[in-house]
Amino acid sequence: MLNIAIQKSGRMSQDSIDLLKRCGLRFSSSGRGLIAQSSGFPANIYYLRDDDIPDYVEDGIADVGIVGLNVLLEGQNEVTISKKLGFSRCRLSIAIPREMDYQNIQDLDGKEIATSYPVILKNYLDEQNVSARIHTISGSVEIAPGIGLTDGICDIVSTGSTLLSNGLKEVENILNSEAVMISHNNLDATKQDLLDKLIFRIKSVQKAIKSKYILLNAPNDKLDKIIDLLPGMKSPSILPLAEDGWSSVHSVVHEEDFWEVIDQLKEYGAESLLVVPIEKMIL
Repeated sequence: MLNIAIQKSGRMSQDSIDLLKRCGLRFSSSGRGLIAQSSGFPANIYYLRDDDIPDYVEDGIADVGIVGLNVLLEGQNEVTISKKLGFSRCRLSIAIPREMDYQNIQDLDGKEIATSYPVILKNYLDEQNVSARIHTISGSVEIAPGIGLTDGICDIVSTGSTLLSNGLKEVENILNSEAVMISHNNLDATKQDLLDKLIFRIKSVQKAIKSKYILLNAPNDKLDKIIDLLPGMKSPSILPLAEDGWSSVHSVVHEEDFWEVIDQLKEYGAESLLVVPIEKMIL
């Protein structure tokens, strides 16, 4: 049985639940209990505070956890990053009042900065040879410059709207963060095998999210050009249609290339395009 710790509530909680369920784990996500047993995969789900997850994994109480990279680096826990998960992306940035002049990081020398991430901030300032006083604050960091407590802040930024509403501007991005799956450093062979199987499922789900299954009808004299556009997982499937001179083409398109490929397919005479989301991709 693999013990998996996830955030009980917060911005990462639902994404973690959705990922595990897409991987075939079936468990209660009502949030009423702290532990839920999974069917479809031998696992227990622990609902914990975000900051506690690295500690539980380091101590071996949980075998695996899903946590923000920023939380992990701040806690300096001795665990293994088993898989980057690609959701809950954000950045940890330094911001200052909009009216304050700023040329480079050296302008922060001798300044005071409020943050909930003193370890990450100190490491970054030390790397830049900047001496600044760090005020550790839990929550509502963005108000510190406005009340005269500090000259700037270092905080998590997603859209930047909170900074804007508090009269701040982002000047230094010191860490790009996302959800990561961490594991205990000394899993036994049975638990490591379960983790490997779970990561295999996660990779299959991630590949599917980034891809679309496409079906279309194409004139046979343009098949070579269309096949070049649609490599698929190995190569497209080509099936003859009842109408002479036409074939049905089935393939996979990467999400990032999707619209550009569609435009080119239409130029080559493709018709009746059907695009379908992919649930899983097993390569």
